[in-house]
Amino acid sequence: MAVRNGRTVRDLRRGNRTAVLQRLYFDGPMSRFALAPATGLSAGSISNVVADLIADDLVEEAGTVESDGGRPRTLLRVAPGGGHMIGVDVGETRVRVELFDLTLTELARTERPLEHHGYDVEVVVGHIRDGVAEVLAATGIAPEQLLGVGIGVPGIVARAPGQGAVVHGQTIGWDAVPLEALLRSSGELPDSVAYFIDNGARTLGQAELWFGAGRGCRNAVVVLFGSGVGACLVTEDMEYGRPLEWGHLTVQVGGRRCRCGARGCLEAYAGAESMLERWREEGGRPPRGVDEESALTAMLRAAHPDTGDGNEGGREADPVALAVLEETAEYVGAGLSDLINLFQPERILIGGWAGLQLGPRLLPAVRRYADAHALRHPAERVSIDLGELGPDAVTVGAASLPLADFFARGGQRGDRGGVREG
Repeated sequence: MAVRNGRTVRDLRRGNRTAVLQRLYFDGPMSRFALAPATGLSAGSISNVVADLIADDLVEEAGTVESDGGRPRTLLRVAPGGGHMIGVDVGETRVRVELFDLTLTELARTERPLEHHGYDVEVVVGHIRDGVAEVLAATGIAPEQLLGVGIGVPGIVARAPGQGAVVHGQTIGWDAVPLEALLRSSGELPDSVAYFIDNGARTLGQAELWFGAGRGCRNAVVVLFGSGVGACLVTEDMEYGRPLEWGHLTVQVGGRRCRCGARGCLEAYAGAESMLERWREEGGRPPRGVDEESALTAMLRAAHPDTGDGNEGGREADPVALAVLEETAEYVGAGLSDLINLFQPERILIGGWAGLQLGPRLLPAVRRYADAHALRHPAERVSIDLGELGPDAVTVGAASLPLADFFARGGQRGDRGGVREG
């Protein structure tokens, strides 16, 4: 049955369930009395919706709160066991797979290194497939109970007819890789479980916006530093963040060759891989036989012997490592100034394993260079800080993709998935 504005009664019911679920999720626990003004629904509608959600095991009671002169009011919250999601981070050095309950509490995780095989498609698909099976087995959760599997990947994600999500990852050698179709053909998940595949910087941005340092922000840019560099723009009129190929902004015409093939990209100076290469090229001595994260840690300790590892006594700073880090801070600051001038964000948040590792040391210099290169008015109105969610931000953001879809459907399970384009 259609109502006056063209929406059906079913649409209205789904919208009401969505409003209550989201309010309880982000602001709960709350009473029925508080939910009415918070959602704009009538007390009768709240009573009906809450009864439905409790019957569906999506909402549960969470104690009581005193009222003004009346009986204590029952608090409600989203039930953690109402659903489960998996988040996957296809990172530079490893594939991380985590299983979460409906409140995004981690229940199990596994990691598989990539250093020996790089981004070989079959290897990555195998790691995702095996990791999903491992976390499900560790918790005894049946695949049919999953709301979906969210996957953050490097590169641009689009949708192709008959193939689902396709990844264009020029820097990792992926040319229109039909990742969703490959997972479907090689995995053991039922067709009812949807895959949600998106750019890793975008999933990082969504995680910080929902749960981290971006909460309450109208306009933010979240940047990701690892082997490469990425970014995501988040605004109040945008349902989800927009991935930006910020790492391939030209910062020096005719400069260093980037792994994308062009010259002078920001990533060729600010990515962890390029930083270690520059340290080596200029006479530094990066450790051999270790992964990239360990090598970057060694570089930071060489430049700053006071890092606090307990062995700094009597050591002198490596001037080459120090110079590379200072130059990197200037390039990052200049790159951030472009984001400031273009988008005038309230906040810039730095994440990714390399960003979190180097941030405490480089952030003061990065801020100084960003101020020097940006226009004064927007520069005075932006804060530049580290993200709050740590190295798990991409997996948390990836898991939030099926969660957001679940909320949009009013907490109804369904066979929807794939990729958001743009």
